[in-house]
Amino acid sequence: MPGILEAVLDILSIIFLILGLFFLFVGTLGLIRLPDVYNRLHATTKCDTLGAGLVLLSMALQSNIAIGIRLGLLILFIVITNPTAAHIIAKAAYNTGIRPQLKGRTSDD
Repeated sequence: MPGILEAVLDILSIIFLILGLFFLFVGTLGLIRLPDVYNRLHATTKCDTLGAGLVLLSMALQSNIAIGIRLGLLILFIVITNPTAAHIIAKAAYNTGIRPQLKGRTSDD
């Protein structure tokens, strides 16, 4: 039985790792391809939070319980701080006069 449990944990770990790397890649593409700061923030915040969480979850499945708890706390920290930081950056951008683009043009047009 221990061999089957280790195999299942290995398979889950690989799946979470691949999914996490996929979301980190998509977030990077969003950062490069999207037109303004608000779209870029949205793409990177969502994808990086999920991607980092899945990669850390994959690592937690491969580690012992003490390290797994620390990685779980790190996931919780990322889930709380990533959206908060993105909100503050977006608010600062808006307050400095950067307006969102609407259908290929800025809202000032």
